[in-house]
Amino acid sequence: MVFSSLTFLYVFLPLSLLAHYIFRNNFVRNAGLTAFSLFFYAWGEPMWIFLLLFTSLFDYACGLLIGRFRGSLKGSVFLWTGVLVNLALLIGFKYGAFLWDNLSLFFSMPFARPENTLPIGISFYTFQTISYLVDVHRGDVQAQKNPVYFLLFVSLFHQLVAGPIVRYQTIAEEIEGRSVSWDLISSGINRFCLGLFKKVILANTAYELVSKYLETGFQNLSAPEAWFGITMFSIQIYFDFSGYSDMAIGLGRLFGFHYEENFRHPYAAISVGDFYRRWHISLGKFFRDYVYIPMGGNRKFQMRNIMVVWLLTGTWHGASWNFVLWGFYFGCFMLLEKLLEDFLPRIPRILRHSYTLLIIVFSRAIFYFVDFERLKSFCITLFTGGVRVGEGFITDLWEYSIWFVVVVLFCIPWNEIFLENSKVSLRSSAGLKYFMPVINLVFLLSSTVMLVDSTYNPFIYFRF
Repeated sequence: MVFSSLTFLYVFLPLSLLAHYIFRNNFVRNAGLTAFSLFFYAWGEPMWIFLLLFTSLFDYACGLLIGRFRGSLKGSVFLWTGVLVNLALLIGFKYGAFLWDNLSLFFSMPFARPENTLPIGISFYTFQTISYLVDVHRGDVQAQKNPVYFLLFVSLFHQLVAGPIVRYQTIAEEIEGRSVSWDLISSGINRFCLGLFKKVILANTAYELVSKYLETGFQNLSAPEAWFGITMFSIQIYFDFSGYSDMAIGLGRLFGFHYEENFRHPYAAISVGDFYRRWHISLGKFFRDYVYIPMGGNRKFQMRNIMVVWLLTGTWHGASWNFVLWGFYFGCFMLLEKLLEDFLPRIPRILRHSYTLLIIVFSRAIFYFVDFERLKSFCITLFTGGVRVGEGFITDLWEYSIWFVVVVLFCIPWNEIFLENSKVSLRSSAGLKYFMPVINLVFLLSSTVMLVDSTYNPFIYFRF
């Protein structure tokens, strides 16, 4: 089940909200929300619910043991046992076939090739539970003693299958007891409807153009058409993932949870570093706090630490060499910007913004094409494909012209611009406040109409 489905919008969500608001007792609320979350997860692939339950039970026990023996050798042993088991499950399910294929080139493997199966959301909930174990070991949070509450943390359907990566310390107090105000409900509805519109109207529409220019043979594409296609994929992946994060944050508010932001208008960035401080923020913070800083951070071996983090970031996204290359690509640019950090601010903002967009859009080719031969062929087209475009391209530019304008408007950080000029939040302005119900209704109805006729509706990040 996905958020942008009619079943979720008009059956699952109303029932889960009704069950949540009927009961006042916090334990009953949490138990009911846990049951709904497990049902949500099991909707598409019921078999993986057992892996989720095993992981939750194992990490719950490890957390208790780490908390009990914190500061001792036993505590460290339980921590590393928990971390390694979680990583082993992630590697086994996500990277088993990839490792077998590469090792079999040099060795005779003693076992058969694993099936290439990926439990939905394993990359996200594995990082969540690892962060929990580490935080308990550090003393940043107390181990959760109630197994139902811990299972709720792991399985919350708002963010279980595609993030954001929610740390236990962010919602620990709200798991123990939370209240929902009308203001919180209102902001949750606003955020959810915004995310739904971004996913269904913007991301799904972008996919129509991506499939036309990238998924068929692109040997006959001109350079402008190739750049157009990969730009459309850049738009699709942004509105797909940020739309999902918006919906997750909105759903959290409807149930009394406050999740941290995961996107802050990344296409307004003026450097690669700035872009990734705005994009998939929860993943960046995870690698910063649990890999980069423990390795030495800015204090020692900074260049090595940056490259290691980016290679891991690339690998996290998928079990193929193009993602490793993608991570190396950005690692190199992050190192370059670190070396030029005193020079870059002197460059005009518009040039820094243009440079960033060029680097990001080109990187989407590395991200999109798993096969290196297709990637090579596409890159040749990008730079040597000629400038003569077909009539279909001109037709697309005309037919989607209004949609292009909407995309640009949604990429602009209006709230940041407004704050710089007036010191008043755009979202709190009286006029917008009264118009929000109308805007939400437009977003919901237009998305519903699109979903009724749509044949494509998955989330890209489900496969990660």
